[in-house]
Amino acid sequence: MAQFVQVLAEIGDFGRFQIWLWILLCIPNFLCPFYFFAHVFMVLDEPHHCAVAWVKNHTFNLSAAEQLALSVPLDDAGRPDPCLMFRPPPANASLQDILSHRFNETQPCDLGWEYPEDRLPSLKNEFDLVCGRKHLKDTSQSVFMAGLLAGSLMFGPLCDRIGRKATILVQLLLFSAVGLATAFVPSFELYIALRFAVATAVAGFSFSSVTLLTEWVGPSWKTKAVVLSQCSFSLGQIALAGLAYCFRSWRLFQMAGTAPGLLLFFYFWVLPESARWLLTQGRMDEAKQLIQKAASVNRRELSPELLSQLVPERTGPSGNALDLFRHPQLRKMTLILFCVWFADSVGYFGLSLQVGDFGLDIYLTQLIFGAVEVPARSSSIFMMERFGRKWSQLGNLVLGGLMCIIIIFIPADLPVVVTMLAVVGKMATSAAFTISYVYSAELFPTVLRQTGMGLVGTFSRLGGIITPLVILLGECYAALPMLIYGSLPIVAGLLCALLPETRGQDLKDTIQDLEPEPRPRSPRSAPSEKEMEATGRTSSPGVAFVSSTYF
Repeated sequence: MAQFVQVLAEIGDFGRFQIWLWILLCIPNFLCPFYFFAHVFMVLDEPHHCAVAWVKNHTFNLSAAEQLALSVPLDDAGRPDPCLMFRPPPANASLQDILSHRFNETQPCDLGWEYPEDRLPSLKNEFDLVCGRKHLKDTSQSVFMAGLLAGSLMFGPLCDRIGRKATILVQLLLFSAVGLATAFVPSFELYIALRFAVATAVAGFSFSSVTLLTEWVGPSWKTKAVVLSQCSFSLGQIALAGLAYCFRSWRLFQMAGTAPGLLLFFYFWVLPESARWLLTQGRMDEAKQLIQKAASVNRRELSPELLSQLVPERTGPSGNALDLFRHPQLRKMTLILFCVWFADSVGYFGLSLQVGDFGLDIYLTQLIFGAVEVPARSSSIFMMERFGRKWSQLGNLVLGGLMCIIIIFIPADLPVVVTMLAVVGKMATSAAFTISYVYSAELFPTVLRQTGMGLVGTFSRLGGIITPLVILLGECYAALPMLIYGSLPIVAGLLCALLPETRGQDLKDTIQDLEPEPRPRSPRSAPSEKEMEATGRTSSPGVAFVSSTYF
């Protein structure tokens, strides 16, 4: 009898077939940053003031500036107040009384707002996301993050039930079609609802794509393939900056960012199913045909005897979530990893969603943010091998947090310095997120790895939900958001000192394996190597390695 890992070794760990699959999955990954961050460019600040009808109805023959002075008070900076207006005077009031501001009681805007005449349509000016509705622009981001959580919970079981390919095709159709439909919404409430729906598909795709990729890639390439696929997400952030700069109308921007997904209809014919999943379903003939195709594309000879001895895959035993808290060592690791993943998400999204608040041009800052993520993610492989998982995780979290704290003390008239600190923080938090996937998968024993990764992924989503709401605290105290974005990663990073090092150690298969001293192994081996070679499990390798990627 032969296991799939043996067949995979024969047809090639990372040949032309796997490279082609990696490219196919990187294209949607490249498009995903639009759904995460495009909203930031649709709600940029722009001047506005109350729309006042009474001053225009009077035949005072006043200029627009004089009408504005009569109807809208000035704020502390000497500009027209964006949220207040003078209460309309009585119908019999004389022009002299009005000009002398005898009627200077103020009230909130009651007839909407006026914006610059040369403005382009944005979510902010089209749906009046100002004053009392200002919080909706950040609340909608939290709703999107909640959709990511819902998508992870919904599409995970579906991926195991109907297969990787079918699930990915549904997700591509959903986030492309719903994303395009979002460009035509008549209300902001419907916009939020569609954002939630598209977030479920985006989260599901990130889960399913990594599962499919890791089930086709050999142990020695697994970590590199996943990290490199995340780099395509970073490249998408670079493209997002250019797209946002070219399309300033939010509806055109939405269409330009989502329509390319519809061009991927050909995936129906070219995207392969997971042979490993087919084996778990007992669909032996389909699995063997797919394996033979992979061997042909990789130009490798596959022994007919080995193929004939291939047997259906069986999933290994698994524990439940409560088992994570029964063993003292495992309980400590689990609680610390909850903090690490929560802080990862808060730090990463805290900087990403405030890309326009660092003083430089928002499009340039977004371009830099995307560009620095590529080396940050790639270098995480080197850091983990050179310094170990624990100290790489600790160092990047603390560095990212310190950058956020230092930003608080930099004067606003030094935007270049603030942006440079933010860029270093973005690099550190990106690397920390990437390391978290590898380190967490190595810490959990095999019987609980899938459950553990699912739970820490949930805490990551919770951090994402809370992050946009933290931005609202800036209205109470301007430095508070950055203080939170900095302090949480620092605390989580320091807690990592209590975790064991896993570089050069055998992966644990059971809870009992946590007790004895680990046996050393080659530090060059990939983190999921042992899991693949020793267990031959089916959905564990993909699901266990990354339960919900792309943060």
